[in-house]
Amino acid sequence: MVIAGWILLGLSGSIAYAAVLPVVDQSASLLKEADSSRTQNHDRFLELLQRLDKQAAKLSPEQQEYLHYLQAWQAAYVGDYATSDRLADTVLTHSRDSVLRFKTDSFMVNSLAERSRYEDAFRRLNLVLSRLHTVSDPDARALAITVAVLLYEESGQYDLAWNYADQLANETRQPNDWMCKTGYARLAALYKAGKLDGINEKLQQGIDLCQKVGDDLYANGIRLYLARVALQRGHSEKAIMLLRSNYDAVQRSGYSWLLSQVDALLAEAYLGTSQIALSKQSALQVVARSEGNKYSESLSVAERVLYLIAKSQGDLRAALDHHERYMASNNGWLDEVGARALAFQIVQQQLLAKKLQLDTLSKQNQILQLQRNLDKKASETSRLYILLLLTVLAFIGFWAYRVKRSQLRFMRLARRDGLTDIFNRQHFVNEAEQQLQYCRKSGREACLVLIDLDHFKAVNDTYGHAVGDRVLKRAVAACQAHLRSTDIFGRLGGEEFGIVLPDCTLEQVLSRTERIRQALVAVVRGDAAEEICVSASFGVASTRYSGHELRQLLIHADDALYRAKREGRNRVSVSDGRAEPQLNAVAVTAEGAQ
Repeated sequence: MVIAGWILLGLSGSIAYAAVLPVVDQSASLLKEADSSRTQNHDRFLELLQRLDKQAAKLSPEQQEYLHYLQAWQAAYVGDYATSDRLADTVLTHSRDSVLRFKTDSFMVNSLAERSRYEDAFRRLNLVLSRLHTVSDPDARALAITVAVLLYEESGQYDLAWNYADQLANETRQPNDWMCKTGYARLAALYKAGKLDGINEKLQQGIDLCQKVGDDLYANGIRLYLARVALQRGHSEKAIMLLRSNYDAVQRSGYSWLLSQVDALLAEAYLGTSQIALSKQSALQVVARSEGNKYSESLSVAERVLYLIAKSQGDLRAALDHHERYMASNNGWLDEVGARALAFQIVQQQLLAKKLQLDTLSKQNQILQLQRNLDKKASETSRLYILLLLTVLAFIGFWAYRVKRSQLRFMRLARRDGLTDIFNRQHFVNEAEQQLQYCRKSGREACLVLIDLDHFKAVNDTYGHAVGDRVLKRAVAACQAHLRSTDIFGRLGGEEFGIVLPDCTLEQVLSRTERIRQALVAVVRGDAAEEICVSASFGVASTRYSGHELRQLLIHADDALYRAKREGRNRVSVSDGRAEPQLNAVAVTAEGAQ
């Protein structure tokens, strides 16, 4: 996982306690050396841990707690969270060093996030940040703020991540130790927020800074973003050169997550340059390395590459297997991304509800005190008390209503695509499966239409993402004008959309799809950039030939969509569900339905 891995591997400043130990104490020197060598020389770190463990009985209680902290870090590094939690709990329970306890708490935020316990991670992070003003040690403060930056960034809270990154840059007293990590956090938030103007120069500056201070781990992390930008802009050869030139250093780090990310990007880049054997080799390496995590971004990319390779080679059985694993991994990864964002919102709502509860208790105490005082006064004063009580209760009810409305809004946001306000991929899949099962039981026909905007990447590259977003919104509006209330419409990713049309024959769907195609061609007329010409390719699959299983409909519709792309785009292609649909498909060209 991105967030947990970077926090776990990258943050290794010395504990404040070690600085006050006597210089002549060999054990203290070994502890400090181990702490500083965690990411720069991991083999040396393991060697020092073994030496310190053998002489643990001779260490002072404070040194033993410091050793437990380092051992907890190593246990989490190899995925032994039970041991890591036990050691960290020992430090939190028994250590009298407030700085060590604070850093252990910050470390535990990361450990919880790595296990997808996002609500627990955000709750502990809120406690850590609430104590930040009591901590003066620069390394401890930098660790806590960096944990916050990376967790907020991975949860889509880019403004919060950027603000804390700025705070970290302003507070750091040792630029050589922390400026590289600060730069990584800022660049990650910048990239994921879609602010790509001048991004190549900024990423290269971040790499140069990390190399200057000898932090190869973070330098290679920034190179991942540089390679992604190159791939997005169609520069596959540049991405390959960048990733291969630093591949040996990534392997030496022993960091499985980083190596899988590099191999996944190489698989995409090799496929883009038609180096099929190398693409397949890189993708299979990701799959082999992902045994413990079936829902990662890198595994999703690798399975999609393997699916496209098998499909291009005519191996339909292997293509089907890889497509199933791709969909499972991609959906799981998207659920993971959504879970982080939803966990943040849930914890924020819980904090608001707790504050409201405390305010309510405080008001109730004031009312009780007022009641005791009013008992001694006349009945007129009592009526005033009743009025005040009703006002307070009305205030509480109003806030309870506001909290409930916010919770309902967050539930709706979890089901909708943020740009187009139609179903996101996960909710589209859930609704489509339910509707198809209903059609199967009632003996009704249904159709699935996949839509992919032609050459949409060129619109983004030429006119910018703002114009591209406006074209996407208008395209969605054009589609919705031809849909019924019972039709299921969702964004599957990027410029790809899906429509499930229940109780609708294939002939009816062809007519409606052709009208949608013509509407999309005219979708940008009147735009400021009049030279924009956007069309779409359509792939149609019917339960008449493909059955009522969504997975099979998606595969057949996807085949038809790829055929429409190959045959010149801006057309509708229909699959009849056979093993070689290209021999039996119906194609509707830009001139009209056949």
